Amino acid sequence: MTGRPRSRQADLPPFLAGYGLQPGVADELFAADGSLRAVWRPFIDQLSRLTPDEIAAHFARGDRYLRDAGVFYRQYSAEAQQERDWPLSHIPVILHDAEWEAICDGLAQRADLLERVVADLYGPAQLVRDGHLPADLVAGNPEWHRPLVGVAPASGHFLHFIAFEIGRSPDGTWLVLGDRTQAPSGAGFALENRMATARIFPEPFPRTNIRRLAGFFRAFRDAMDALPGAEGRRTGVLTPGPGNDTYFEHAYIARYLGLPLLEGEDLIVSNGAVQVRTVSGPQPVGVLWRRLDAAYADPLELDEASHIGTPGLVEAIRQSNVNMVNALGSGVLETRAFLAFLPKIAEVLLGAPLKIPNIATWWCGQEAERAHVRDNAATMFIGEALSSGLPFDIGGTGAGARRLQAEDVTEARGRRLVGQEAITLSTTPAWVDDRLVPRPMSVRVFAARTAQGWAFLPGGYARIGHTGDAGALSMQYGGSVADVWIMRDAPVPRETLLDRSSFRREDVGALPSRAADNLYWLGRYVERAEGAIRLLRAYHLRLAEGSGPGDAQMVAIGALLSRVALDVGQPAHLALSPALRAAHVCAGKVRDRFSVDGWAALADLTRHLEDMSGSTLAGDETARALGILLRKITGFNGLVHENMHRTSGWRFLTFGRAIERADNAALVVAAAIGGDAASGLHDLALEYCDSRITHQRRYRVDTTRETLGDLLVLDAYNPRSVLFQITAMRRIAEDLPGARIDGRVSPVLARLMPLETELAVAEPRALSAERLDALRATLADISDRLTAAYLI
Repeated sequence: MTGRPRSRQADLPPFLAGYGLQPGVADELFAADGSLRAVWRPFIDQLSRLTPDEIAAHFARGDRYLRDAGVFYRQYSAEAQQERDWPLSHIPVILHDAEWEAICDGLAQRADLLERVVADLYGPAQLVRDGHLPADLVAGNPEWHRPLVGVAPASGHFLHFIAFEIGRSPDGTWLVLGDRTQAPSGAGFALENRMATARIFPEPFPRTNIRRLAGFFRAFRDAMDALPGAEGRRTGVLTPGPGNDTYFEHAYIARYLGLPLLEGEDLIVSNGAVQVRTVSGPQPVGVLWRRLDAAYADPLELDEASHIGTPGLVEAIRQSNVNMVNALGSGVLETRAFLAFLPKIAEVLLGAPLKIPNIATWWCGQEAERAHVRDNAATMFIGEALSSGLPFDIGGTGAGARRLQAEDVTEARGRRLVGQEAITLSTTPAWVDDRLVPRPMSVRVFAARTAQGWAFLPGGYARIGHTGDAGALSMQYGGSVADVWIMRDAPVPRETLLDRSSFRREDVGALPSRAADNLYWLGRYVERAEGAIRLLRAYHLRLAEGSGPGDAQMVAIGALLSRVALDVGQPAHLALSPALRAAHVCAGKVRDRFSVDGWAALADLTRHLEDMSGSTLAGDETARALGILLRKITGFNGLVHENMHRTSGWRFLTFGRAIERADNAALVVAAAIGGDAASGLHDLALEYCDSRITHQRRYRVDTTRETLGDLLVLDAYNPRSVLFQITAMRRIAEDLPGARIDGRVSPVLARLMPLETELAVAEPRALSAERLDALRATLADISDRLTAAYLI
């Protein structure tokens, strides 16, 4: 066995055989004398009672939960952004509550220090005046934003939600590796980590002794609600959008806290006040939990190239009309070079040394420090001074990365560089090849400002290296994440996000216009995909029954498919991909409004479509695969439409589905009753509208133009008919904001009502292909009116 010896090995389970402790490296599982730490004993005992197969089954439960919940992170590469499964390390990191309280006490002191530093940097700048911070590190810092100088936050505080990356040094003490004050990510993923480990280890003990997470989020939400000016105005989560690598977390945490997920385009600033565009008109916003970098927040006063910000946002902050969590410009505190000066600044501002020191850092803009870094480069990480990365992230492990050397530390370049102590992080057990092995780890600790002071999330998020190299901690380079359990000696009380003191029904507020737009088009794209599946299945069924591609009926179906941008010459999965991909994009933009089951059903559709790519055979095989896909998409429709609360979101989703279904039905019926309609298109129309059995029972005659028009266009009780959809749209439009003003109906109703009446009194023999084409033009106009009234 490699590494230092362990005592009392005989009582350890087989999966710890060969657990190689290395000299000079602290380990979370074993103490310095080689004995198993007491806080880990209950967990190891529980794990040792399971067979290898049972352990694998437990881990599979956690992985399955994460897949079903759609938890992902976005990996960046030279080729494209790729969504990857969440890389959970199944073994949690376990810390005792007493040790955790000491960590939180030290970090609370550091949080207060950071607040005072940032307040000075955007206020009197005394730290620079007195020489405690070099002016270069502030004035030349891309995260120090001059337009915010002299702007005091409405709440009186710059920092409300922050995080610290900490690691255990070889002597067992903790060090701060980096401060996260810009838009700290990971708290939502910590919740999902906890949900997954609850599936993996459901046993009552030791779970009853693990501190819960919900109380932290309840305290933070209550603190945001109590900020000045928040009452009577909305609180929202401001996200850069689906392209961000942690967008899933933004959507998840917004849904968890019951807050709207907003993008920059959702907001407008009018007379210095921030408002969110909704289907009911602009609504005031009082608090924004910012998850995008400050530079992108306002293209007028910050980065003019930003397309994800809100013009005028800085002016609204200047007028104290909105609370920003955290304040714009607070990201300057993440600067790596600041770590060289914070220990001295703590003594100046707090009158005491830091309780938890940060990693030793030297700024190379000073002659003595530059010489020290150059002389000790072999034992240091050398990197950019103004970067916010962690020491072991310097250079990374990606293609073309180069770790800086002593010769790079020149006088000309020194002001842009720092040297940091190359510490060896402690290890924690990870499950590899059916046994536990030590892997380097760091812990991200989250803190929220409350009326009672700083509150800390009790555990929840650790980064685990996939090798023994600390540089492999990052998920972008193969690292994984683990739950962090804070263990008490006795059971902990159950906590919940909800207030149990009294019943109160919250006003969910008006639906943001962007969300309404995406829900409307989600309904349309899913219905469009369903219609395409029905047409393609009909085509391939006829091929299987012996019809040739050149038969008149097949040519007619091909022409019909071409009118909805489908090519029968393409494999089915390629033909259907655009509509389903568009539906997936729309759903992703309103993910905070989707249930786990709804998202899983949509993901199942995508997976089945990908599975179809392995078959290029036309006819029966493709028809069967399309039949399965049809059942899945109708299942998705039923799940989403039946389970959504009947608020504005449901109305726009349903309106989109109804208008698309009416348009598609009119298209198919027009083709079937046209003067030059090919033989067999009557049956196709019935098949497309899933109305063949109803036709047989009602008419008991062969299909005619009149029976088709009566059943598929004019029947008010057929859920596939045009009239049924128009009636549904009219009823929804009557419930939309501004449906009637001063006795006058909205532009949408003004078009729907006469159309509904026209079809309600029409005779089947009066229908023609030309009339149905005109009806489709009217539907397009209704869509334009809806967009103009609510979605722009």
